[in-house]
Amino acid sequence: MVYSGARILIETLIEEGVDTVFGFPGGAVLFIYDELFKHRDRIRHVLVSHEQHAAHAADGYARSTGKVGVCIATSGPGATNLVTGVATAAMDSVPLVAITGNVTLPLLGKDSFQEVDITGITMPVVKHNWIVKEVKELAEVIREAFIVARSGRPGPVLVDIPRDVSAALGEWRPLVSTPSPDNTEGERALGSARARRLLKRVTGATYTGEDLDRAAELLAGARRPVLYAGGGVIISDASGELTQLAERLNAPVALSLMGIGALPREHRLYTGLIGMHGTVASNKAVQKADLLVSIGARFSDRVTSRADKFAKGAKILHLDIDPAEINKNIRAEAWVVGDIKDIIRKLLKKLPPAPESDWNGEIEKWKAHVPVAHHRKTRLHPRFIIEETAKGLGYDALVATDVGQHQMWTAQFYPFSTPRSFLTSGGLGTMGFGLGAILGAKIANPQRSAALFTGDGSFRMNCAEMATIAAYRLPILILIFNNRTLGMVRQWQALFYGERYAETTLDRPPDFIKLAEAYGLSGYRADNEDSFRAALDRALGELAQGRAVLIDAHIDQDEKVLPMVPGGKPIDEQIL
Repeated sequence: MVYSGARILIETLIEEGVDTVFGFPGGAVLFIYDELFKHRDRIRHVLVSHEQHAAHAADGYARSTGKVGVCIATSGPGATNLVTGVATAAMDSVPLVAITGNVTLPLLGKDSFQEVDITGITMPVVKHNWIVKEVKELAEVIREAFIVARSGRPGPVLVDIPRDVSAALGEWRPLVSTPSPDNTEGERALGSARARRLLKRVTGATYTGEDLDRAAELLAGARRPVLYAGGGVIISDASGELTQLAERLNAPVALSLMGIGALPREHRLYTGLIGMHGTVASNKAVQKADLLVSIGARFSDRVTSRADKFAKGAKILHLDIDPAEINKNIRAEAWVVGDIKDIIRKLLKKLPPAPESDWNGEIEKWKAHVPVAHHRKTRLHPRFIIEETAKGLGYDALVATDVGQHQMWTAQFYPFSTPRSFLTSGGLGTMGFGLGAILGAKIANPQRSAALFTGDGSFRMNCAEMATIAAYRLPILILIFNNRTLGMVRQWQALFYGERYAETTLDRPPDFIKLAEAYGLSGYRADNEDSFRAALDRALGELAQGRAVLIDAHIDQDEKVLPMVPGGKPIDEQIL
């Protein structure tokens, strides 16, 4: 079949199982958008208000489903607007295919109108990128892009398509794959040497029987084990296996920010968040452990604080799919590199059940140590807001955040019970992530309740996407923790900068209720518990009727996120 490059792109996306793309049109992608229009009954396009949020929406789609998210932008500023979203996905290992248009081939490298070297710009924040210079290569490149994005440690890729390549005619053949017994991504590839090389590069090393035996030996010999689980557990769909391993070992489980949801909050072995704003139980357990097992986590600086004082009494066992993470931040005694789900299943076969011990009793005592601020009586406390919202939406709701104090409070207080429910920017810490992410997740999961917890500082950066939410009639609850300041920065200024609040006070418009109404959303304001309950009741009624709602919740300007580990201190030296 002879098609235009644009049609080849659309057919190949559909072949890869893509049902939704997020984007914003422009001159360099007009042929692509023309084909999207012609085939709108086969693949859905969601028009966002800004290209950055197209990337965040594709990211939220991917995080909430495990599928590859897809976004499209035009050349030049359209392409560069994707970069923050692509980098956000890269830091959190989210499978994403970003498609950009570019100027025609004769104009490349000549500082043409709306031309940038987007492959050069994105090289540090993608697993791989391509510029397609011949239409005959387009289908194969798109197929390779999906293989790379979802294989091994997932992540974003970018495909740049010059305008004349999208217009050129070429032959397209459907992919014919013979399923293998293992049904691996490699077998589904075209079989080209380039595809095989790419697949080998992105999947990394695999473990040996000796690696597993050493890991099992360490686990069986531990008297004070702690499991430190991260986003890799969720990515590999290994939450059930993590639970089995914890119960087999009777070991406490501390979660990184990206690991929230990997173990239900109510599980008896759950100790909560680890690191800068981790619980007393998690942080003390790590520092007192004789074996720390990192599972799909990378020992980020927000977890370890002072690396030279982190888990000094423990042997480190590191389970991860990415060999580059082994010994990068913390030296390990042993490691197993491969798929987390498969590794844990094999370890379970080698491990006898361990009884409860004094170690479990010590953990329970530490669980009782919570900051007074968690129960402080104020007119409207963040914990009250989050717990009341959870009761109203249900514990299986999709919850996105932006970045700041509200993000940490959500991680601390929302009773997440399932993986892929908590959508947040962990590694890059992107203010403005949340609204795009939750609209992408809601489109992917129309049956699930959806909410964005955000701050007044973050929400200013993404509020234009209320137009997208209204246009697509997405019943999403937007809940602003409005403390009229950049709260997390103010917290640091209060504690470490002599209360010099340089450029963090937000004593300025907009009125968020009027702004919501301008975009076609209902808005309610709350400044105490009674008014919040009333606002939430009205909001839940409107959500049930398919309408989005914003609640502007005014909280104390000096409410702090606690516990907190000051910079440069060991993680068990916490401000409570």
